[in-house]
Amino acid sequence: MPSTKSTQTKGSQADKFTLVIHGGAGTMSRDGSTPEKQRRYRVMLGEALKAGHEVLQSGGEAMDAAVAAVSVMEDCPLFNAGKGAVFNVAGKNELEASLMLSRSPASHPAMPASRRGTSLTLLTRARNPSQLTRAIYLAPGLAPHPMLSGAASEELGAELGVELVDPSYFWTEARWREHQRGLGLPEEPVRYPGTPDSEIDVESTTDVGSVEGMKKEGVEGEEDWTPLDLMPTGTVGAVALDQRGCIAAVTSTGGRTNKLVGRVGDTPIMGAGFWAEEWKRDGSFFKKTWDKLRGKAKVQAVGVSGTGDGDYFIRQAAASTIARRMQYLDESVEQASQTVVSDLFTQGGIGGVIALDREGNYSLPLNSSGMYRGVVKPDGIPKTAIFFDEDVSELDPSHG
Repeated sequence: MPSTKSTQTKGSQADKFTLVIHGGAGTMSRDGSTPEKQRRYRVMLGEALKAGHEVLQSGGEAMDAAVAAVSVMEDCPLFNAGKGAVFNVAGKNELEASLMLSRSPASHPAMPASRRGTSLTLLTRARNPSQLTRAIYLAPGLAPHPMLSGAASEELGAELGVELVDPSYFWTEARWREHQRGLGLPEEPVRYPGTPDSEIDVESTTDVGSVEGMKKEGVEGEEDWTPLDLMPTGTVGAVALDQRGCIAAVTSTGGRTNKLVGRVGDTPIMGAGFWAEEWKRDGSFFKKTWDKLRGKAKVQAVGVSGTGDGDYFIRQAAASTIARRMQYLDESVEQASQTVVSDLFTQGGIGGVIALDREGNYSLPLNSSGMYRGVVKPDGIPKTAIFFDEDVSELDPSHG
């Protein structure tokens, strides 16, 4: 499967800021797709890249850029996160999110060096789980633990000013039909469970999120909003490198369609679905000399966000294995991530990852029919792709 990477960026660290994103991997295919539907996804991936790039370009933190990008996708019903999240077997949404940094953010110098990230699971009311995760990460006094679950974490978020919504907010027609169809149940009535006919708001139950962003890019809203990825297992995620060399990975998901109640996937498990780390390159005098001749920096770092069948990412410790291969086998970010994604496939795991190192080199490997993905470098040009045989490219404004 193809893997898209950048060439090494020359110049100072401030010239290397980069953002890579994914919007899920696995089940999308060209069969039954249309150029219009594909364009919708590419437009929204582009909007997410632009949101994160604005933060990085202005000198902002990697974590803020990654959260900005993920928030755009959480607000768009096309993706399996936030508003477009899938349902569990009981017809409920249980959301997950995570944040991890390669080192403490410059804007919070008092943050303990050991506090590299926070993850949350079994959320039911956080409108933007990524924003809740960021808020809790930045409040070590309130939540000293690396992982929390359920209502307690959302109550903490409310204290910190994070927006909570009624669980009905996450309901979308397309995901509800998938849920019912997957269980062999009638798809009708198409409405949030327990809603009387007299209270159905047609506009609120139509998947029209982010229409304004699409119209701005010339995407009309005439076609139905059926997602390109049916019965998804994927997530959304972003990995950002800021001008100070810090890398942040943010991931958010609704999990697997019709998962068991209480199932925890790879998104909130450090080392499985996400990872970020920084280390010094050690070795003998000869190795250090060889590294210097090759232009290898003394400090290396990587950030990873995965998407696909999370059960396999957990079993393989996929995200942290990429870092270990880079650190101990001296592999590039492309070599390490491609090997891990290939290993997942041999075990039966479908999906992909986005990975980014401290030099701005990135890799977007997948072992499935497609993965919504994109990258933006300091030039500010968003580049995206969907299917396995595509490289990331600019959105062509002349094609609908």
